[in-house]
Amino acid sequence: MVDTITEFAKNHVVTVLVICGVAVVVRRFLHTLTTKLIKRALHTGSFKSARDEELREDTTISIIHSISTVAVWVIASMLVLSEIGIDIAPLIAGAGVVGLAVGFGAQSLVKDVIAGMFVLLENQYRVGDIVEINKTVSGVVEQFTLRTTALRDLDGMLHHVPNGIIEIATNKTMDFARVNLDIGVAYDTDIDTLEKIVNQVGTDMAEDEEWGPHIQDAPQFRRIQEFGDSAILVKIVGKTEPIKQWMVTGELRRRLKKAFDENGIEIPFPQRVMHTAPKPSAKKKK
Repeated sequence: MVDTITEFAKNHVVTVLVICGVAVVVRRFLHTLTTKLIKRALHTGSFKSARDEELREDTTISIIHSISTVAVWVIASMLVLSEIGIDIAPLIAGAGVVGLAVGFGAQSLVKDVIAGMFVLLENQYRVGDIVEINKTVSGVVEQFTLRTTALRDLDGMLHHVPNGIIEIATNKTMDFARVNLDIGVAYDTDIDTLEKIVNQVGTDMAEDEEWGPHIQDAPQFRRIQEFGDSAILVKIVGKTEPIKQWMVTGELRRRLKKAFDENGIEIPFPQRVMHTAPKPSAKKKK
């Protein structure tokens, strides 16, 4: 028994190790080659920004790498089986029959792959985008394959979503984003003065050395949005770089609070006015 194992090791182990080593080298070579080819092919100047080009490249590279990895290791596995004396011809011949049988039972897998191809071709979202799927789960796209999309939410949880079940994909960081802020002020506020203060704060942010590069259109007073129970709600909008809208909106709130305090503009607490009805007078006895 020991002699048989020793003889088998002498005849096959080295060859198997060589096959695995070559597979690793070929995989790395293909990854390097496809990365360069994809970057060269996508560098057409048709993208709106360098970020769009980079995200598109990363997503396409991720897909091609996963496909090439599977292909290399399938071929390497076949060579290893052949080397150790297993006839792979029946396996190859039976692959078609097995594939047909699996096809009937794996319709959801086919649906996932087809949906993933359309996501890639239509550039619906890319690795690095912040996406909300089916209005139920949202996060940063950490990984995208033809079968699944992996989203990392703010709590750090990673959600794997099959592409075939995606009905609505809301990309929150495609091309540009907006500041969309509703803020309440007291009813005795002078609206003209309020508008000037809001516009000045937005303009100052757009001209700021730190925040200006992230702002495309300065946040400005847009309209009176609503007459609330205890406040007038005003709409403030602006345009920012993708993924920067939350940071810009947070800084805008901070600056508006300081400006309102300096100018005596109140952001009221919810309040309710109560009227007490007078008690009916007691009837005098005769």
